[in-house]
Amino acid sequence: MNAKKALIILTKNPELGKVKTRLAKTIGDEKALEVYKKLVLHTYHITANLNVDKFVFYSDNIEADDIWDANLFIKALQQGSNLGDRMNAAFEHVFNLNYKSVCIIGSDCYELNADIIDTAFSQLEETNCVIGPTFDGGYYLLGLNNLQPELFKNIEWSTETVFDATVNICKKLQ
Repeated sequence: MNAKKALIILTKNPELGKVKTRLAKTIGDEKALEVYKKLVLHTYHITANLNVDKFVFYSDNIEADDIWDANLFIKALQQGSNLGDRMNAAFEHVFNLNYKSVCIIGSDCYELNADIIDTAFSQLEETNCVIGPTFDGGYYLLGLNNLQPELFKNIEWSTETVFDATVNICKKLQ
């Protein structure tokens, strides 16, 4: 398979009091921001050399001179009122550019590495949907071969039911 592949990275603009808010309740806003910046740096390092086109979708505004090198990452702005809307809009944007396999990740998952992302793209050669579960019932990666808006509707985001609900929808779409 020699199709165009793209990785979407959803990131929040690193602003005090707006990132890692649950963590900030125990360690404070400044330390939470510091943790977030380190996680974003990790994500940059594991994705910069991937052999796919890379898109960074910012939460609030596109930063011209930040860690995301414009020579390696295509920058865009997230659209939508909730996480599902934002992910669906990002997938739609990239699929409209004629990409055939697209994976989406957040910018703050320390255990994610380049091999996991490469494996997800390899699995998309055999199936239309791949998903990486998290311990809290969500997921850290979703990969698709075509736009599937149904995956982002009627999901209770940020709950322990997200992964199971998404897998059930994926099974129906296969």
